[in-house]
Amino acid sequence: MPRKTMIEAIRDAMDVMMSRDSDVVVFGEDVGYFGGVFRATQGLQAKYGTSRCFDTPISELGIVGIAVGMAAYGLKPCVEIQFADYMYPAYDQIVSEAARLRYRSNGQFTCPLVVRMPTGGGIFGGQTHSQSPEALFTHVCGIKTVVPSNPRDAKGLLISAIEDPDPVIFLEPKRLYNGPFDGHHDRPVTPWSKHDLGEVEDGHFAIPLGSAAIRRQGQAVTILAYGTMVHVAETAAAEADIDAEIIDLRTLLPLDLDAIETSVKKTGRCVIVHEATLTSGFGAELCALVQTRCFYHLEAPIVRVAGWDTPYPHAQEWDYFPGPARIGRALIETLEA
Repeated sequence: MPRKTMIEAIRDAMDVMMSRDSDVVVFGEDVGYFGGVFRATQGLQAKYGTSRCFDTPISELGIVGIAVGMAAYGLKPCVEIQFADYMYPAYDQIVSEAARLRYRSNGQFTCPLVVRMPTGGGIFGGQTHSQSPEALFTHVCGIKTVVPSNPRDAKGLLISAIEDPDPVIFLEPKRLYNGPFDGHHDRPVTPWSKHDLGEVEDGHFAIPLGSAAIRRQGQAVTILAYGTMVHVAETAAAEADIDAEIIDLRTLLPLDLDAIETSVKKTGRCVIVHEATLTSGFGAELCALVQTRCFYHLEAPIVRVAGWDTPYPHAQEWDYFPGPARIGRALIETLEA
């Protein structure tokens, strides 16, 4: 089976869907001739032409607004916001138009739209190229939110997102584009070509939205994570020598509550990890759900490990980033409670 980077897997997913369905169109800033700032769309314009893959002006509001209109008329836009940090001008279109279209039209219109965004830090991008805004989308009824952690999931989930009749926010952890990141920035990164999850099937295959994956079996404590933090959590559990079970959520909405509940009821303990700021982060919702559904099985308080409530700093990036040491301390704290 071929091995791909996450960038190659994402490009492959769009290629597969564009070849299968002439209604699928790809556009955004520099995604056409240039192939995108991370080269995720490289070659698509040459293969499918300028009417199927094209560049837009530097206007996120315009990109998403046009895509909503296209989707209402039956096309299937898969658009790119160059960095998730740039989505704020488009937020009104996402929330007020895309997310509400089915409801406000009483089902007469749908909005089969995918908005791809590189997300997260760990690349020395500073405060305007490192944010993790997933909680801003999970708060909104009518849109789905996806965060893959590896190339195979990225391809299968993106295909499902493009095939979905409703809008999907597809957040791509850019620290994982070329290899799994274990949280140790001072070590060489293992490329996806040497990782099992770098194996990606050719052709069409879909991973259902709303299905979590168990990345590490364990009995002592459950770790809930997504995106880059899945790999950092694996490193933390191994280095702390703790028998942790790691649940890769993959999609935040819809959420695989059954997988979460089954694991926490088995282990009796839960640590939630995400890179976004702590206050009102998606981990707070996960904490509430676990508390409500697993209260009588919990043997210790739920612990959250997250970014600090500050802008993402450039100079102190690795103090902000939830690394293996911070996660390891949280695991030990939970087991000793």
